[in-house]
Amino acid sequence: MKASELRNKTAEELSKELLDSLKEQFILRMQRSTGQLNRHSEMKKVRRKIARIKTIMNEMQTVSAGE
Repeated sequence: MKASELRNKTAEELSKELLDSLKEQFILRMQRSTGQLNRHSEMKKVRRKIARIKTIMNEMQTVSAGE
């Protein structure tokens, strides 16, 4: 998901998206530890998605605090 798509979402939607991504990351970590993970690039994608969501959420808080 692109940052521009995330910026159009509300804070609640971003929180839900973050929670879903964290769950996905947990599942991928468990698959990796048991040797069931086939696509190791998914770990990188999910990690970057989480960082992108957190960055947008932080930007939203900074803008609302400045008003």
